[in-house]
Amino acid sequence: MTYDPTGHLLLTPVDHEAPARVRRLRELGLGEQPDPAFDEFAHRLAEVTGAPFSMVNFIDENRQFFAGLHTPAGSHSGTDLGANAASGGVGRFMARDHGYCPHVVVRRKALVLEDVCDYPRFAGNPVVDEIGIRSYMGAPLIDRTGVALGTICVVDTDVRPWGRAGLETIKAMAAELVEQIHRREDGMF
Repeated sequence: MTYDPTGHLLLTPVDHEAPARVRRLRELGLGEQPDPAFDEFAHRLAEVTGAPFSMVNFIDENRQFFAGLHTPAGSHSGTDLGANAASGGVGRFMARDHGYCPHVVVRRKALVLEDVCDYPRFAGNPVVDEIGIRSYMGAPLIDRTGVALGTICVVDTDVRPWGRAGLETIKAMAAELVEQIHRREDGMF
């Protein structure tokens, strides 16, 4: 765990790989604008998992960017997740210290939280009170260079028993998306 100088637990992990990630994302042309292929992937991810929200998320030093986004209303035109959540819309950007994807990127392992309130470290995350997120499942997107580019994730405002099957599904779909990114880089997409 990481603590600030006053001894308080920091909710967002220290991310030493962020500069390398930003360079790699720029090399690949990812993380700056919505992508219809990633929106379609997020839609399929939501269908496969039965989740109302799903994202393809690229993370830099300061923010998260949902290059692929699926919401129940199909609304994803805003710029800030928290600000738009109150009006029922979900935007493409979220602060780096919100949500659980930064933990997945730093851990480099999938994370399943069937009820975020069962975990003191995660229950205090701003997305719980501001957006109402109660369950999360995400997996890292680790490319061929070994850089964790971001994540794919699904969230729900209800508790969800994702289980082992959910974990295997999210990991398999992350691997599928990484292969799609590699084909794109190789000019085969």
